[in-house]
Amino acid sequence: MPFSQTRKSFSEAIKWPYHRLRGLGRIERNDVVVFNFPAGDTVLLENQAVSYYDVLRSYEESFGKEAARAEIAKKYTVVSRPVDKRENYIKRCVALPGDSLEIRDGRVFVDGVPQEEIPGLQYMHLVQTRAPFSQYAIDNLGISEYSGNGSVYYMYLTDETARKVEALDNVVSIRRYVYAPNTDVFPNWEEPRWSQDNYGPIRVPQRGATVRLTSENLPLYRRIIETYEGHTLELDGDTIRIDGAPAEEYTFAMDYYWMMGDNRHNSADSRFWGFVPEDHIVGKASFVWLSLDANKKFPANIRWERLFRKVR
Repeated sequence: MPFSQTRKSFSEAIKWPYHRLRGLGRIERNDVVVFNFPAGDTVLLENQAVSYYDVLRSYEESFGKEAARAEIAKKYTVVSRPVDKRENYIKRCVALPGDSLEIRDGRVFVDGVPQEEIPGLQYMHLVQTRAPFSQYAIDNLGISEYSGNGSVYYMYLTDETARKVEALDNVVSIRRYVYAPNTDVFPNWEEPRWSQDNYGPIRVPQRGATVRLTSENLPLYRRIIETYEGHTLELDGDTIRIDGAPAEEYTFAMDYYWMMGDNRHNSADSRFWGFVPEDHIVGKASFVWLSLDANKKFPANIRWERLFRKVR
C-alpha cells in the first residue's frame, strides 16, 4: 500500500485459480518482453531489494538446508505474492519453447546458430588509464554505468564505445571482462559449471514435451515442477517422486521462455533465475516512457533523448 512497506495492496480473502486471457499475438525470438518477475513469489518485507532465494542460499551455507528458512524467519517477515503482484521486468526473449540455448564467450547461440546482431549490446570492460577520466569525458562518451576512479575503471560499454575509449590518449589498455564458472548462475549447482558468459547448452521447456529426470538434471526443472506447475517433489537418493509416485520423466504443462538483458554483464535475467513461464508474460514492449541515469540526481538523471522512443 502507499506509504507502507509491509501492508499488502491486495486481499487474499477470496482466491480463484490463476488464469490469463490469451494474447493477441505470439512472442518471437528477440522480441523485447514485459513479464512478472519469476523469483518474486517470495519476498523479505524488510529487504525487498534482494532476491529471497539468493538470501536463502546464503543462509543455507551458514546454517545448513534444514535450519536456513527458520533463521530467515527470525530476522525477516517472509510473504508470498501471486503472479500478477510481482514486479514487472523487461528483457529480450532470446530463446523460445523447444529451443536449444547456449552462450559461448558472451554470445548467444540458439539451435547452434548465433543470435542476430542486436544494436547496443553492452559488456563490462576493464579500463586502465594513466590519469582519471573527467566527468565531462564520461558524459561525452555516453557512459552511464561504471565504477572505479584514478587508474582502473569497470565500464559497461558497447563495442562502438569501447573502440572510442581505447582511442583516448590516457587509456593504457581495455579488455572485456569474462566471468569464470560460478555458483551465482541458475540452477546454482554447488560446484561451478557455467557462468554468465559461457552457459549451457540447455533445452527450453515446451508444453507437451517430455524430459527424462535424473538427480543430475533435476535442479534445472525442479522449480518448474514444484512452483510453476504445482506438484510436490521429493528426492530420496536417486529416486524422484512427483506427487508421491516414483517418476523417471516429466511432461511440461506450459511453455517457457529464456529472457536476457542487452546489458549482458549488468542484468538480472534468466541466467540467474531460469525459465519464464507463459503465465508470467504480460506482453511485448512498445516504447520507452521513462529512462533514468542511476549516477545522477533529478532532474539531470532524466534521459530525454530516450523518452517515447520505439523499443527495438
